[in-house]
Amino acid sequence: MNDHRQLSRRRFLGNFAFASAAIAAGPGSWVIRPDWANAAEGPIRIGIATDLTGALGFAGNTDANVARMVASEINENGGLLGRPIELLIEDTASNESVAVGNVRKLVQRDKVDLVLGGIASSMRNAIKDIIISRGKTLYIYPQAYEGRECTPYLFCTGPVPAQNCDRFIPWLIKNGGRRFALPGSNYVWPQTINAYARKVIESSGGEVVFEEYYPLDQIDFSSTVSRITSNKVDVVFNSVIPPGVGSFFKQLYEAGFSRNGGQLGCVYYDENTLEMNQAHEIEGLASSLDYYKALAVEDPVSAKIQSAYEKQFPGKFRFSAGSAATGTYRGLKLWEAAVREAGTIDREAVAAALDHAKIAQGPGGPAEMVPGKRHCRMNMYIGVAKSGQYEIVARSAGPVEPKEC
Repeated sequence: MNDHRQLSRRRFLGNFAFASAAIAAGPGSWVIRPDWANAAEGPIRIGIATDLTGALGFAGNTDANVARMVASEINENGGLLGRPIELLIEDTASNESVAVGNVRKLVQRDKVDLVLGGIASSMRNAIKDIIISRGKTLYIYPQAYEGRECTPYLFCTGPVPAQNCDRFIPWLIKNGGRRFALPGSNYVWPQTINAYARKVIESSGGEVVFEEYYPLDQIDFSSTVSRITSNKVDVVFNSVIPPGVGSFFKQLYEAGFSRNGGQLGCVYYDENTLEMNQAHEIEGLASSLDYYKALAVEDPVSAKIQSAYEKQFPGKFRFSAGSAATGTYRGLKLWEAAVREAGTIDREAVAAALDHAKIAQGPGGPAEMVPGKRHCRMNMYIGVAKSGQYEIVARSAGPVEPKEC
């Protein structure tokens, strides 16, 4: 084992505090066994495929934490169909080639009953066929993404463009202005969400001044910032992702964009990503998500979930919507409801029940799958960064339609 792998494993154990419950099962592999395993049929096995290392590790670690929290809760309440839940976690490492091999282990070697995970859309596209077609396994994708994923047996539990944009962009026009720039990283999610955003901007009376895409590892955005200022852009609707986004926002601040009245908007920005910059550099940034920690002040269910997470996993990996923590929680609870209805873990039966599954309580409110669409209705909120934290400034009247498939 090389030094990097040793460091990764030590970091993993330190972050999760799994103690004796976490068993290393090969490089980047972990088995989280329940406290009881004496059911006649053995445990129900859930595969978690997420980025514990790599550029998106800040999100993947949170998602793995949430999966462990939900699995522990199910086990503490007697398990599912009289059987305990066992988690098998594979590091997808923000690298599709690594992910393919590790996910193949979950479905071919470990014979999991469900796979949940994937952060970037390129990751989902890389692993979905292995899970669904070759592994004959259900797949839940928990991340906010660009939409248009209508593959059978793949269920999406994070927000999509209609939920992110239909209320957010009119809010940005009202509070920022009509002249938009659409800078993004050069891959499918930014390109697709910007195509949707452009339609909403233009139908709402706004104008797209320019739209550009950059390599994922780009950190110098001086020419982009110059175009924004010289073209008198009112609103930057950002889809640049880590690692470049921190540099971009810093350079935008230093150029005086916000001081001169510019409005920064980013649909995926949550409490984890706020810390990529100094608070003053992103003061006033607006975001559109299905949950913010501020909801815990007013909603007892959100407060209970937030408190349970923070008690079990204190540290830098926060329970937040942009890192798919909410989509992970929502996805596992909807799947649990489907398994209980189906009375079996057979893929066909669970998929049929999951197609219309509902949960009355969850982070940010209730949620339900849209029958025949494999996407989720959920409440949506607009948050604005104030002194390094989010304040909720607007909210939907109820669960918002995803308008997908």
